[in-house]
Amino acid sequence: MSQQGDTRGHEDDWWRELYEAGDGKPGDAGPSTAPDTLDDRVDSALRTLDAAVAPEAADAFEAADEADAPEPPVPVVEFIGDRPPTYAAEPVALPAADPADLAGLVPDTELDGAQYGTLTLRAASVRGDSARYRGDPRRDALLTARFGAGRQTLILIAVASGAHASPEGHRAARDACQWIGAAVGRSGSRLADDIRTGRREALRSGLQRLTDRSYGRLRARAAELGLDPREYTASLRCLLLPADPACRTRVFFGLGGGGLFRLRDGVWQDLEPPLPPDEAVGGPVVGYGTQSPGIPAQRGPAGPEPTAQDPEPTMNLGVTGAPGATPEAAPEPVGEPFLFRASVARSGDTLLLCSAGLAEPLRETPDFAARLAGRWAETEPPGLAAFLADAQLRVKGHAKDRTAAAVWES
Repeated sequence: MSQQGDTRGHEDDWWRELYEAGDGKPGDAGPSTAPDTLDDRVDSALRTLDAAVAPEAADAFEAADEADAPEPPVPVVEFIGDRPPTYAAEPVALPAADPADLAGLVPDTELDGAQYGTLTLRAASVRGDSARYRGDPRRDALLTARFGAGRQTLILIAVASGAHASPEGHRAARDACQWIGAAVGRSGSRLADDIRTGRREALRSGLQRLTDRSYGRLRARAAELGLDPREYTASLRCLLLPADPACRTRVFFGLGGGGLFRLRDGVWQDLEPPLPPDEAVGGPVVGYGTQSPGIPAQRGPAGPEPTAQDPEPTMNLGVTGAPGATPEAAPEPVGEPFLFRASVARSGDTLLLCSAGLAEPLRETPDFAARLAGRWAETEPPGLAAFLADAQLRVKGHAKDRTAAAVWES
């Protein structure tokens, strides 16, 4: 037999083996005659094998492939510390709902933002890890509002935190924000004029009266509900931002825990008006700031002296009362002094108003402060989603609600 005939014989044997690998029924395997070319024979044989394999076997092959496939990557939730916080990174339980009072439900998260003149605002309020796990409502409240138009435009940011031990704390916080918002809105034009013209005493005393009235309404509401006033109260902190580009004054006022910070040249400055020991209770306190934790504070009777890093000194708009004097209407909670401060913004600054849930880790955890400084020191403010992710960066040992309102100055 010739070499060509031997090759053809081997091909016939190879084809026969493939053909007979089916179910042994030649009639089911295709035409009785082999294809003319080798490629045709291979294609035909593969089709025969596919038809002969049982569906169960195909499923087994797919299952084996899936078992061998690598697991999809698990999303990594950022945190600060040597290990993750105790609670889950995402909400677990919803707060209990009353079908007769669905208006009392508070969403897990609020997010807002705006841009006016030289300022860009980002604001977020998030339920804390502990509340998310236990199904408690968010006791922090956030209000962002614009009053007026043109040069009279005034932006109010209000942040309130209800009493943690009170089941009505979340309602008190929302009431505090809404009532101070209504009071500021009714006096918006006058307040805008006072800020722009620098009427310091008028501005301070006017804002204290508005705050006193708002806390008076909280006390009245507590009486209606049959609660002790301490059970229906909240810390309240506010920022007033004129939208007029020619006016760079930013006014802070309120009372209770939280934080006021400024990020300047990549360094956090704690602007919280401190409480001298002899004025821990009583009238309004002169506001002056300190530098970030770890940096010696520059303090004096009337505030810090201008430095090379701070060529535009903060205006101290608070007025200390006479020794032993008490205000005519001390706001609740009893013993909390009225806080007041105004500062002149500079291009590149970021001013941060926040509840205690963010102020505490910012003051106590240098890595957390450095991480936020690195992210927010950019000239371009973050988008809403990025700001929310930054604001809820987790820190071991800090599981409170967090509310943050940051203002970028261009």
